[in-house]
Amino acid sequence: MERVLKLASQRAVVIFSVSSCCMCHTIKTLFCDLGVNQVIHELDQDPKGKEMEKALVRLLGRNPPVPVVFIGGHLVGSTDKVMSLHLSGNLIPLLREAGAIWL
Repeated sequence: MERVLKLASQRAVVIFSVSSCCMCHTIKTLFCDLGVNQVIHELDQDPKGKEMEKALVRLLGRNPPVPVVFIGGHLVGSTDKVMSLHLSGNLIPLLREAGAIWL
C-alpha cells in the first residue's frame, strides 16, 4: 500500500493500469485528449505489479481494481468515477487545481 500511495503522490495525475485492459485504454485516452501530463504505471509490466494490484484491491474494495486514477495525490477512483466527474463538468477544474492542465 505504501508504494502505491508514494507513486500516486509524485505527479498531478497518476494512473494504475493493465496494458490489455480496454477500460484502462479509455481512461488513458481521455486524459491524453484533455492534454493531461499523466504518469501511467502498467501493473502487468512492473516487477512489483501484483503486489501493487493487491494494495489497490484493498484500497478500492473491488477486483479487478484497474484503472485507478489519482489526481493531486488523492484517490479519484476507477472509470465510473472519472467519467462521472467528466460528464458533470467537474473533472477539468480538478485537473487545473492539481496543475495537470493549463487550460
